Amino acid sequence: MRPILLQITGLQSYRELQEIDFAALTGAGVFGIFGPTGSGKSSLLDAITLALFGKVERAPGGTQAVMNQAEDLLAVSFSFELSSPGGAIRYRVDRQFKRNGELSMLGSVCRLIRYQDGETVVLADKAGEVNHQVQELLGLSMADFTRAVVLPQGKFAEFLTLAGKDRRAMLQRLFHLEPYGDRLSAKTSARFKEADAGLKQLQAEQQGLGDASPEALALAEARLDEARLAAQAAREALAACERLAAERRAVRELQREHHAQGIRRAELAADAPRLAALAGRLARAAEAERLRPLVRRRA
Repeated sequence: MRPILLQITGLQSYRELQEIDFAALTGAGVFGIFGPTGSGKSSLLDAITLALFGKVERAPGGTQAVMNQAEDLLAVSFSFELSSPGGAIRYRVDRQFKRNGELSMLGSVCRLIRYQDGETVVLADKAGEVNHQVQELLGLSMADFTRAVVLPQGKFAEFLTLAGKDRRAMLQRLFHLEPYGDRLSAKTSARFKEADAGLKQLQAEQQGLGDASPEALALAEARLDEARLAAQAAREALAACERLAAERRAVRELQREHHAQGIRRAELAADAPRLAALAGRLARAAEAERLRPLVRRRA
């Protein structure tokens, strides 16, 4: 960013309109801002920050007590150039604030303008949109700007001791390294989470299948051999039991048959007298039948 023109009215010690032509100053190369304490050197830097971001880094709440006590209106206008492949492009930010109490103020005008082909184009006219587009154009947040470009008094040590995370984030924005920083980190994190989820799924499946290490396989084979031997012994014992059961069934069958025969013999013995009587009667009947012809001849 190359500063071109700064206009200030009603900011801190600057009651009347003040213009700083940076184009004339930078034409000679390096320049300095000198003056006794309280002469308004830092106020010039505050004016640039207020124009770009709508806040002053060292002011409580960003805007508290930055308006001159004798004024009810504060206005800043800052013109600057940014390099581009087609050449330098000039922009201007205008902001106006009205008093809203003894120390506070409210924004009334805010716009971002681009100079193009001899004309001015309003890019944004609302504070939020202006802040967003300025940050997009510069590639710096207000914190980055006050740390790397406009370093407030007493903040140099803070800049040097900036924490690693904050320093890394600022350098990413300064050198447009987001694709290789946060975005790459987010992409890597997403791929890590995906791989981690896949790994956990495989681990869950492995737990369901059991341990498949060589030691576990050897132990499983040994247990299988033991189980096979136990199964063979069980089959042999079952065969022996089946043979014994068959023998006992045959013995029980013989015992039942012997018992039935005993009952039959007892029944026959009990019926022997009747049978003997029947046999005697049959014998006498046969003898009578043999003597029947002789009886008939005598008759």
